[in-house]
Amino acid sequence: MFVSIDGKQVAVLVHGQTETVEIAPGPHAMRIHNTLVWKTVKFDAAPGEEIRYDITNRAGFGTVTLVATLGVGPIYLTVARAPQHSAPGTEHKH
Repeated sequence: MFVSIDGKQVAVLVHGQTETVEIAPGPHAMRIHNTLVWKTVKFDAAPGEEIRYDITNRAGFGTVTLVATLGVGPIYLTVARAPQHSAPGTEHKH
């Protein structure tokens, strides 16, 4: 998967890989594609905030049939913002 933020390519990822990118606070646009499917996610970054996204290539309805018949099939992208983790020492106990 090819990942760019604000028009600048920041990573080319394969299964299991991660990438960390420093960004300035403010609004941003992350564009992800797997050469077939393109997705754009807009988000705001607060000062000091750590933002994580889980990006997954997945088979969709009919993909397996097409692969078995034609040898190729569509792979879709799922992009989900991961829950934010507390910084060490800031956990709240109930």
